[in-house]
Amino acid sequence: MNQGFRAFCVPVLCTGKPWAFRVLPRISPRPLRLCGKILAKPMLLRRDILKTFGLALFAAPAAATLAPSLAAASRRAPDGDVPTDPWTAAQTVSPAAFAKELAAAGEGRKPVIVCAGFHTLFEGAHVPGASYHGPATTAQGLDDLKKFAEPLARDANLVVYCGCCPLVHCPNARPAFTALRDMGFTYLRLLAIPKDFASDWVAAGYPVAKGK
Repeated sequence: MNQGFRAFCVPVLCTGKPWAFRVLPRISPRPLRLCGKILAKPMLLRRDILKTFGLALFAAPAAATLAPSLAAASRRAPDGDVPTDPWTAAQTVSPAAFAKELAAAGEGRKPVIVCAGFHTLFEGAHVPGASYHGPATTAQGLDDLKKFAEPLARDANLVVYCGCCPLVHCPNARPAFTALRDMGFTYLRLLAIPKDFASDWVAAGYPVAKGK
């Protein structure tokens, strides 16, 4: 190819396609038309192309780099929409780990399990050995929970759960855990159910009990 007509590609947005590429000469002996604009001076070709398409050329790689961070930010709820958790990661136990713990524990070593959710859901299915005291979202339910816990040793292996809905939105788990923590229980844990009891416990095949 003639060295005076070395070609290079630029993105052209007026072709009807999102990103079409057209080969343009680097130096032209006559005016060129680009997106309806006449380039009267051939030596202005490179300058005008950079001016017209510079942002597009550099925006695509930048967008690809920032996409994961932007996606994560878009999924992050506003500060006021997500309540602060009163428990630490060490004070939670997953459904899988807790089911394994229950299977390995002897009768005298089983933890004290309390459901602080809604009674209708508890009657449908609950963790074997759990007692119901709630719902912790109401003053009456929270008072019932405290009366149940009052005679327990403060170093008891105590596990509380709800499972009515995704944990991030659960109205019962946080007040229940906070009340028991403030009563001085030192080995208090939350059975952290990410989605709901039906999905994360029952459907997983872990043991259940039904009724009051």
